[in-house]
Amino acid sequence: MQMSIVVLIISIVLFFVLFFGIGFILNMLLRMSWVMAIVYPIVAILIVDKVRFLDYFTNSKSAFHELGSKLTALGTADILILISGLVGAIAAGITIKQLRKSGYQMF
Repeated sequence: MQMSIVVLIISIVLFFVLFFGIGFILNMLLRMSWVMAIVYPIVAILIVDKVRFLDYFTNSKSAFHELGSKLTALGTADILILISGLVGAIAAGITIKQLRKSGYQMF
């Protein structure tokens, strides 16, 4: 299935803004600048894989095998969209660091 360039651009911007916002709010509330950048790979795995989270602990071999096959089957557009979410989470951490360095104290 092909994705049009307009849908790709909108998806990239949407994931960046979504994870920037979530990361920014989590950073303010938890006072940990990189919390979303650390949590994002787990979120990305949950987005890509359809295996229940509990199966990674109870049936590890088949769950990780399924994850590997899903990750290798991702298209270029999907990878770009997921990377934009990670960039958004990292940008939120950088922004919070700069704001705190400039003297702003959130909560």
